[in-house]
Amino acid sequence: MKQGFFYVLSLGSEKADALQFQRVEKIDYIVVGLGLAGIALVEELTRRNRSFMVFEDESQTSSLVAGGMYNPVVLKRFNPVWKGDEQLEVALPYYKRLEEKFQSAYDRRMDILRIFKSVEEQNNWFTACDKPRLRPFLEPVIEDNEYAEVKAEFRLGRVRGTGRVKVKELVNDYRDYLESQGRLTRKSFSYDDLKLIGKGNKEELQYGRHMANGIVFCEGNGVANNPYFNWLPLEGTKGELITIHATDLKLEEVIKSAVFVMPLGNDLYKIGATFNWSDKTNLPTDQGREELLEKLKTVISCDFEVRDHEAGVRPTTPDRRPLLGKHPDHPRLAIFNGLGTRGVMSSPLLARQLVAHLENEIELDPEVDISRFRRLLQA
Repeated sequence: MKQGFFYVLSLGSEKADALQFQRVEKIDYIVVGLGLAGIALVEELTRRNRSFMVFEDESQTSSLVAGGMYNPVVLKRFNPVWKGDEQLEVALPYYKRLEEKFQSAYDRRMDILRIFKSVEEQNNWFTACDKPRLRPFLEPVIEDNEYAEVKAEFRLGRVRGTGRVKVKELVNDYRDYLESQGRLTRKSFSYDDLKLIGKGNKEELQYGRHMANGIVFCEGNGVANNPYFNWLPLEGTKGELITIHATDLKLEEVIKSAVFVMPLGNDLYKIGATFNWSDKTNLPTDQGREELLEKLKTVISCDFEVRDHEAGVRPTTPDRRPLLGKHPDHPRLAIFNGLGTRGVMSSPLLARQLVAHLENEIELDPEVDISRFRRLLQA
């Protein structure tokens, strides 16, 4: 890794009346935030043998409370997820490597059963099954409902190639791992303390005792407080989930209808999720809980007990595409954000593309490049 130490001369305070030498560590990157985006970025930097320091204050909880599902099909309208097949091609081996790295099981493969609401939806399912990009994932049959406690009058359709990543466990393991290596600082990043010296590609960055070639902000909804990137149209969307205990449900697949019902093991199920565009807090609400319970009762008929209730603000964008790229005026500052509800799938592929852009000047996909919003900076 490109890493080393040197000393810079700094003026002491007026009272000290002396010159001071400050030890400075030279590194390749500073990474701000360690959710799904930050972890994927760090993994790619590690693969390229780059040195880095991560700043994480644990203020953003969207990764921690996420359902963790990966699914290449938009089940509301039976359309393919944007670049879903490409994302899975990178994501599945990526999580396998993380499992080997930490000797933990994060990825649980399980099919999704989509409850049909009408005969029309059944017909639309068969139409979708003929689409080349969906054919590998959709079973071209209408399945009978084998779960006595699931309400499925018009039966179900099966989605394969899907699963759940235990995001909270992964994030916590990764934080502990980086901290043990001295590459994680558990405190907020102070924008006021960032020193930008020079201009353009000759600009140098200093933050505390670190001199870095670049900084990548992976802050999620926290970007609203970032003076360099707060002009970007990130629309935080609050989501709430509950966890229930239902002894009689006995699901082995995820059920998707008005809500998703995801098996966690030991008769526990995660239920989600709500979408709230006005509330930007991470606090669970009675309104969110009641909405989930009302919808859940249209899906299952058995008794259950609520064991947990969580909330987080997803980083979403108006065009539902991520935010990647360099600041127009400060090219050593970059952003990796806006993953929305599909960060489990998209983060490994996008991290690879972003680092290739930063290191090798390979152009980003125009659909994710923040240059598409540059007019907002000039407004």
